[in-house]
Amino acid sequence: MISYIRFADSVSAWFGKAFAWLIIFMSVGTGYEVFVRYVLNKPTTWALDVSWIMYGTLFMMGGAYTLSRGGHVRGDFLYRLWSPQTQAKVDLVLYFLFFFPGVLALIFAGWKYAARSWQYGEVSVNSPAGIPIYQFKTIIVAAGILLLIQGVAEVFRCIHCIRTGTWIKAHEDVFETEDLLMQKANEAEKDNRT
Repeated sequence: MISYIRFADSVSAWFGKAFAWLIIFMSVGTGYEVFVRYVLNKPTTWALDVSWIMYGTLFMMGGAYTLSRGGHVRGDFLYRLWSPQTQAKVDLVLYFLFFFPGVLALIFAGWKYAARSWQYGEVSVNSPAGIPIYQFKTIIVAAGILLLIQGVAEVFRCIHCIRTGTWIKAHEDVFETEDLLMQKANEAEKDNRT
């Protein structure tokens, strides 16, 4: 179980970090559009569609990574007051009642939606450029598969917590700047004392 959890966390982290680079491309594309629109007075026909596609891809492909890090929204006002075993039991039930049916629906409906889009070479109706979007529809299926892989890992986390009373946390790979600064300040203060 633990090895599968680590595997799923690493797969989710790899995809989440790889697709996070879309932020850079979105920023450059938007900056370019602003420049050509307002400085050169020659707006592009593709910038809006491309930014929508990149943002949607980033959002979808980051879902499993966010799940692995416990970053999705939940009703913590009650949840945090419960013991870890109670949290795990509630999570386990909710995964089977809501998460897995939703993710499976996403995969199967997304498959049909993407297949149809590839079949007739769907293009965006929002711009005169006719940006192809059939490849973007495939992201729905890919995101669903990643969520399914991570969801199984979360079920294993729940089972482990019910048995042991402790949660298996994902490896920390992203830190808030203020946390890093506080850590540095504490280390410097410790060094000054010695």
